[in-house]
Amino acid sequence: MILPLNKNALRWIIVIAAFLLVALILWNTNTFFKSFKQEERIKMEVLAEALKNMNSPDLDADINLETKIISSNNNIPMIITLEDGLIKAWFNLDVEEGILSYNDLSAKDRMYLSRQLAEMKQDNEPLAITREAKKGPTTDYIYYTNSNLLNKLKYYPLALLLILCLFGIVIYLVFKSNKVAEQNKLWAGMAKETAHQIGTPLSSLLGWVEILRMDNTDETTVLEIEKDIERLNTIANRFSKIGSIPKLTRHNIVLETKKSFDYYASRSSKLIDYHFDTDENEKIYAMINQQLFTWVIENLVKNAIDAMEGKGTLRIKVQSKSGKHVQILVTDTGKGIPKSSYKKIFEPGYTTKRRGWGLGLSLTKRIIEDYHNGKIHVEKSELGIGTSMSVLLKEL
Repeated sequence: MILPLNKNALRWIIVIAAFLLVALILWNTNTFFKSFKQEERIKMEVLAEALKNMNSPDLDADINLETKIISSNNNIPMIITLEDGLIKAWFNLDVEEGILSYNDLSAKDRMYLSRQLAEMKQDNEPLAITREAKKGPTTDYIYYTNSNLLNKLKYYPLALLLILCLFGIVIYLVFKSNKVAEQNKLWAGMAKETAHQIGTPLSSLLGWVEILRMDNTDETTVLEIEKDIERLNTIANRFSKIGSIPKLTRHNIVLETKKSFDYYASRSSKLIDYHFDTDENEKIYAMINQQLFTWVIENLVKNAIDAMEGKGTLRIKVQSKSGKHVQILVTDTGKGIPKSSYKKIFEPGYTTKRRGWGLGLSLTKRIIEDYHNGKIHVEKSELGIGTSMSVLLKEL
């Protein structure tokens, strides 16, 4: 009992540590973003001062430093407006600068600059530049927005969270697949052990059958007992093959299907009309594992009988499809399957029966698709009318 508690505590420690790590990274990123934004503000203040000095009335003043400061701004988009709000100049935007005046631009470019100016007014406080004019001092305003680097940094935490989420999903899927693999190994081991344990009483039963013959027991009774013993032996062999790759051999699908069909027909409800709609002398071959294939047919027949609640008509048809595939159709007159459940019925644990485990069709699908490289699906179904299940195998 201590081990699960320790594992649970470890999971919570990992989750809390991951949460704290993400919080620390987000806090650090936010701090860096604010610091970088402040540095850009200082840079723009220096640039504003340089522009102010360039507008100085002293014609002999050295403005080389101011020119270098202004030309060094090649990453922060900015717009300079007159005091009345008219656009005077623009930098680092998708409009050619330094050649055309605002009024000479196309309507599209003027609209673009107006939109950019409106956004800049929302982003940052403008910087004022006072300059001398004939009518007296006038003030220009510098509007700017974040640089591309700062904008990318703003979305960095979101990208980081996405990466961490993807990483978490990958870890979850890895742990889940490992857990499923361990469960599969456990079930396979239990199935093999069950097959091994059944073998001992089966050997004993064969001996008792011989004793019954020596005591002149009715031969019909003895033959039926032998059939059931053979059936138990088949079940044991099936369980022994779970978890291992079965060997496939060439068999007549019509004959093998007929055997399984007849077994259930003789032991199931007599209120069901059984029809094998293929000439039993017809030969259609495919590569199968005999014991697993008969298991598939029996599962389909048993499901059909359950769907009809012991009363109705059950048909099986084996046919060649253009010489490339052999199709086995199992048709019943049961309650039918809703279209939304065509795929769900093959999921482990899905069942409509009170006492069902929901493993029959899941196992059937695995045998056909994983071991025989075939296909199984609902051919057609109507509620209250019946269902046709289709199995496709490669014909040889």
